[in-house]
Amino acid sequence: MPTERMRELDVLRGIAVAVMILVTCPGSWAYTYPQMQHVDWNGFSFADFVFPDFLFGVGMALGLTFGASLDPAKNRRKFWGKIARRVAGLVLLGVALNFLYVISGWLGAAPVGPTDEPTWRLPGVLQRIAGAYLIAVLVLLAVGSQRKEGELRLRTLGIIAAIAVILVGYWALMTFVPVPGHGAGLLDKTGNLAAWIDRQVFTPEHMWALGAETWRGAVVYDPEGLLATLPAATNVLFGVLAVSLWRRSESWRIAALAAFGAALIMAALLIDPVFPINKKIWTSSFALLTSGMSMLLLLVVAGLLRTKLAPLLAPLSILGANAILAFSLSIATAAFIAVPFGSGDTPQTIADRGFEFLSQFIADPYLASLAFAFSALAFVFACILPLHRKGIHLRL
Repeated sequence: MPTERMRELDVLRGIAVAVMILVTCPGSWAYTYPQMQHVDWNGFSFADFVFPDFLFGVGMALGLTFGASLDPAKNRRKFWGKIARRVAGLVLLGVALNFLYVISGWLGAAPVGPTDEPTWRLPGVLQRIAGAYLIAVLVLLAVGSQRKEGELRLRTLGIIAAIAVILVGYWALMTFVPVPGHGAGLLDKTGNLAAWIDRQVFTPEHMWALGAETWRGAVVYDPEGLLATLPAATNVLFGVLAVSLWRRSESWRIAALAAFGAALIMAALLIDPVFPINKKIWTSSFALLTSGMSMLLLLVVAGLLRTKLAPLLAPLSILGANAILAFSLSIATAAFIAVPFGSGDTPQTIADRGFEFLSQFIADPYLASLAFAFSALAFVFACILPLHRKGIHLRL
């Protein structure tokens, strides 16, 4: 069975990468629209949707290749070698990208953590993608696939059952397992089980510098920690499930994805009072909400690609086809636009100077800050475009 490729997937990933750049590269953090900021704890913003939507895209890509280029029965050693290389590559790249912020700090970027010295964070976005991807592969092998006529095919009911077990199990762990010094069931920044595990494994010195109760306070949690990778894996599995539904007739898949997406959003809102929507600890309600939104966004993208507006989506498709490289460039950009340069008593960063320049033409400071973020997006796209034209893509 040949490996499929979906235009919708590239556009979906491109949207995630583009918005990620807009969120992480504002001209001024003091002038950022609320929907372009991550919610401090419980709640939801547009910025919170970016990462889970990217994971949904990872799941779609996995669903398209599983049973085709990914089949353990064809060559077990090759299969596990490919999985191991992908997981290890993502983890190592993620840790290396985190070191860019250490370099940025050495070059004079303003500290944001509890100390003036930059620290090397070990968890991160790519590390979570690696963990969620590995969990999803193991789930598919265990209950999410079956062999028919010599081919490995996805089992929709098996995937749904696994998702339910993971999300209910995560809620049970976070609710009933006591945390030393805090007890069971606390879902605040310090006392939740996921944060406690991360403090024991990574130590606060190697966690997210902003993961504190107060500005520049002691680090107590990491939004890309270990335990919360379990529910994050369900976003990947929902992406696999979307591919399984997509392979049906067009009218059936549209109805199924729309109904499924709406049902997931409703379920998330019903669960919210018990297990609040929270990106930082990736609650089960957050996983359901964002997966439902991703399914509906997939339908919107598919619809637009069948209209005269399709050419306008080409830049997003180019970003999505080289998503890992685009993400890596965005991290490098975010790290180094925070480095001050120039002479004088108050050297300015690239972001400061860009924001000041744009403010001369744009009266609204929030809009000027967003315009600078779009310039960062344009820079990343300008780097990706010639590589795309030459067929150069970073694959992990």
